[in-house]
Amino acid sequence: MAELHDLSPAPGSRKDRKRVGRGPGSGTGKTAGRGGKGSSARTGYLRKRGFEGGQMPLHRRLPKFGFKNFARVECQVVNVRDIEGLEGEITPQSLHAAHLIATLRRPVKVLGEGELKSKLSVSAHAFSKTAREKIEGAGGTCTVLTGSEGQGAGASEAQ
Repeated sequence: MAELHDLSPAPGSRKDRKRVGRGPGSGTGKTAGRGGKGSSARTGYLRKRGFEGGQMPLHRRLPKFGFKNFARVECQVVNVRDIEGLEGEITPQSLHAAHLIATLRRPVKVLGEGELKSKLSVSAHAFSKTAREKIEGAGGTCTVLTGSEGQGAGASEAQ
């Protein structure tokens, strides 16, 4: 039976590491494959990110494009079909308790996808036109919350 000390790697699967800087006969003597003098020949050298040897780097050759609006307020959306099964006053807190929104720190917008049969009183930060029509068409009311009203603790830091 073979023992651990009898094991050896398959022939040709291992290769000796290249020993650089070991004289002219090795092919990698003198500068050890690092070229001439300068910072790139020294240990610890790090080229700048995107450096292309003095050529204008790609990220500067390409034009800038697009726009990012830093003032954008991203709302959490809830559809009319999602609030159909809820009862009582519908607020961001009740939507959060029903796991329909992820956090109380961001404003809530109600969208009009789906049908509404029951009369509901809904409070949110924004309503789409169709959502308002469907809620009021079923005999319910829409109340628009302003600022951090209706948001949980820590809302003031998030805005």
